[in-house]
Amino acid sequence: MIDEGYIKFDIDWTQTGPICLAEVDELNRWREPLMAAGLIGHYDDLGIGYGNISVRLAHGRGFIISGTQTGHIVHASGEHYALVTGFDIGANRIECQGSVKASSESLTHAAIYAADPGINAVVHVHQPRLWSELRGALPATDPRVAYGTPAMALELERLCRDPEFRKSGIAVMAGHESGLIAVGPTLADAATRILELNAESGAAG
Repeated sequence: MIDEGYIKFDIDWTQTGPICLAEVDELNRWREPLMAAGLIGHYDDLGIGYGNISVRLAHGRGFIISGTQTGHIVHASGEHYALVTGFDIGANRIECQGSVKASSESLTHAAIYAADPGINAVVHVHQPRLWSELRGALPATDPRVAYGTPAMALELERLCRDPEFRKSGIAVMAGHESGLIAVGPTLADAATRILELNAESGAAG
């Protein structure tokens, strides 16, 4: 069973106009090939989106992340992203603004950014084949931990201290069916890591 797409944290959302920052163009530049590869998208039978992408803003101003339930949007714009301005893992709370609420995985992205100042981009994708192949081969979250929870945020915080994860930049979300996380110092790094791994896996299969 896929447990995906539902916000599980308390959200303090200020509804504003579209996010009009240069980072949106960069997010779209990498979101499109991720969508084309099926790594971000929409489960039509379930009516829910999957996968998300974010980039840290400079000078500690938060991060921009794809909005909840936007996986069906082929060509995204500023109205499909949210700016996360604050968070509290212990209180299971996110503060954000924009035309749409932040992704259901926002707390996990926030924990990664807080844990490692060298990480400036996070990509969360779904790929069943790749997920199965990499379980046991790459760093992984506790299989008992569900997505979008404080426990998952703390698991990624833990992995940010794992030398293997710091080297590979990719982790398996063992308790989140098909879920993988890629990180990097830039959005290009994070997205390319997972795109190349997916291409290699497909060619091998």
